[in-house]
Amino acid sequence: MTETRPLRPETIAAAHGVASDAAFGAIAPPLYLSSTYEFAGFEQPRVYDYGRAGNPTRDLLADALARLEGGGGAVVTASGMAALDLVVSQLPAGAGVIAPHDCYGGTMRLLKAREQLGQLSLQLVDQRDCDAVGAALAGSPDLLLIETPSNPLLRVVDIAALSAQAKAAGAAVAVDNTFLSPALQRPIALGADYVIHSTTKYLNGHSDVIGGAVIAADAGKAERLSHWANVVGCSGSPFDAWLTLRGLRTLFPRMHQQQLSAMVIAQMLDHHPAVSAVHYPGLAAHPDHALAARQQLGFGAMLSFELAGGVDAVKRLIAALRLFTFAESLGGVESLIVHPATMTHADMGDAARHVAGIGAGLLRVSVGLEAEKDLVEDLAAGLAVC
Repeated sequence: MTETRPLRPETIAAAHGVASDAAFGAIAPPLYLSSTYEFAGFEQPRVYDYGRAGNPTRDLLADALARLEGGGGAVVTASGMAALDLVVSQLPAGAGVIAPHDCYGGTMRLLKAREQLGQLSLQLVDQRDCDAVGAALAGSPDLLLIETPSNPLLRVVDIAALSAQAKAAGAAVAVDNTFLSPALQRPIALGADYVIHSTTKYLNGHSDVIGGAVIAADAGKAERLSHWANVVGCSGSPFDAWLTLRGLRTLFPRMHQQQLSAMVIAQMLDHHPAVSAVHYPGLAAHPDHALAARQQLGFGAMLSFELAGGVDAVKRLIAALRLFTFAESLGGVESLIVHPATMTHADMGDAARHVAGIGAGLLRVSVGLEAEKDLVEDLAAGLAVC
């Protein structure tokens, strides 16, 4: 009997499902677009019967993601927001939810909308403040939602410590791992019950798919999530799953190169007179640098910085850039720059942005795969007019 050796994550990403086609021996896993499947006979359904409930291509991606995150199972959804809502939908009516005070604007919008409908009670907490977290957990909430590094200020919180606190209080833990992906961070190993992804970002990596995923540590919880995804119809499309699986093949080399460039850019920005602050955990001066070095497998390719000249400087910089595209989203092979206050986090409102520390001079950058020197030169030219 041949012993099966555990595969390293890089191998799982590159090869899961390769050469597994029993019909024709195709190397690339086939794309199954069928919306329905023939029964073998009366009361004899096959493994798949209807596309909303299950699809071979989507399931192959889900299995790859579960393996990469070290989970018991995964569900692929139509978007990252659908993935978050799938987790929230498992909570009892009136459930208590603790979320970061500086979380992604779409996350805050969804949770506040559910709260307004009376479906949950939301507490926004600075999760780097131990006393604040302890006070919130004293109310016996049902879910602690963690986002680390945070969007857009790249704050890092201790997943293991927060998970232990939450479990002691009887709360489940969900971690948004979109910014780092399983290439650089694995929350389940640190105590998380669920990992949430916008697969639109690094997992796909090519800015041509909208998708999401939830990975559950427990196989039973993964099955319940899958059942509910079928009930409400939030599953991702087979073609999007196929594209995401293709993008997943290069996740590790993409992340490796992108974070190398991000470090060089962060160091350049950190010494530029037009920049008043740089938020990148890879910098030794970042307040969460030591935690990030311990908890993460790398510092990632996302960073943000603040211009000393405020919003007027932002406008001049954006107009001068050639390689950094002024657009929302992140994690693609192309470099993007966004103004959170007027774009990704606009719905938070002025007061919430002020509390979170998202000012008018803040810009968020997703570093792509362009030549490192070209990116540095492009930013330097833009900063020269600030």
